[in-house]
Amino acid sequence: MNYVDKKVTFGICRPSGAALRLVVALIALCCFALIADTHAAPLKTQNVFLIISDGFRWQELFNGAEMDLMTKENGDVKDTNALRAQFWRNTMEERRQALLPFFWDEIARRGQLFGNQNKGSVVTVTNGKKFSYPGYNEILTGAPDPRIDSNDKKPNQNVTVFEWLNGRSGLRNRVAVFGSWDVFPYIFNVERSHLAIWPVWESKFGPYEIPPPQFVADLLRDTTPMWEDLTYDSFLFHAATDYVKRKQPRLVFVGFGETDEWAHAGRYDLYLTAAHHVDDFVRRLWELAQSLPQYRGKTTFIITADHGRGSGLEDWKKHGKEIADSESDWIAVIGPDTPPAGERAQTGPHTQSQIAATIAALLGEDYHAAFPQSGGPIADVLAGGAPRRAGGKR
Repeated sequence: MNYVDKKVTFGICRPSGAALRLVVALIALCCFALIADTHAAPLKTQNVFLIISDGFRWQELFNGAEMDLMTKENGDVKDTNALRAQFWRNTMEERRQALLPFFWDEIARRGQLFGNQNKGSVVTVTNGKKFSYPGYNEILTGAPDPRIDSNDKKPNQNVTVFEWLNGRSGLRNRVAVFGSWDVFPYIFNVERSHLAIWPVWESKFGPYEIPPPQFVADLLRDTTPMWEDLTYDSFLFHAATDYVKRKQPRLVFVGFGETDEWAHAGRYDLYLTAAHHVDDFVRRLWELAQSLPQYRGKTTFIITADHGRGSGLEDWKKHGKEIADSESDWIAVIGPDTPPAGERAQTGPHTQSQIAATIAALLGEDYHAAFPQSGGPIADVLAGGAPRRAGGKR
């Protein structure tokens, strides 16, 4: 190497025309790949059902029935032999499949289930209250609200993802709410949101009320209610399926309540039976969706609980701020954009505050960008699809 004035000299190589064209082509290809990655393939989901089993524990979902509670002493079981014949099996896998066959035959094969703490999958409630109104608010708005500290019938000051999506193009007046609890019209603030709702007992929401089919109306009139503020899950199910068949909404809330009521009553046999019924209601709703062109291959179900419950011989009946483990939750998702990863392990942690943004993302909307205080969507269930737009603030 020659040195001139202690400076190194370098020759400059000018690329040929062919080489230059190759470089330009490679740069263009990289830019195209970046653009394609930014604009992910559109999701197939056009409809979402959010289904709640109030206060249903992760322990029964993933482990099946608990033997210590299948007794007269601890679970007020009326016929222990019959209950064990129905729901007890020798292995955990067999027990949970006997209790929730659709979850474990279908969702576990074609969808995803989060919340089995024994496998390192944790889903938590973040509102600190660990009871229903704060839980539903967190699910539906994506953030806890310390102002909500009771189950009183007070209109929710927050805008739910259902109300927000009801104002989006293509979803306006295609949203419906079915809940067995008479506080739901206030949680969704129907007087402000104008969401179509089945109000259970109250008839004060005028044009926004969804009338039940006649046979459900007859049952509501002729059946002695078990609870003042809650109707039977079967009545709710039939009212919801009738509306889905007739109106085919794109976003549906279905809130079942008997699991929580029977647990509070200390009836472990009826708690298990109610959960078994919810599993079958979910199956029938899913099969209905797959039978209708509006929904077939274009619908995602998200199933969860509003809070957990305690553990042990007494605390399984309870939940709330002072009850350990009642912050523990679970989430199940099945649909065309959710990879069939089944029962998840070593994930998260996830929170129920992520559900609102996940619903919106599945429908192509960016709720988290619009409301940054909300949890972000659960990326694992979106198969790489990206929400398209955020919209306005609340």
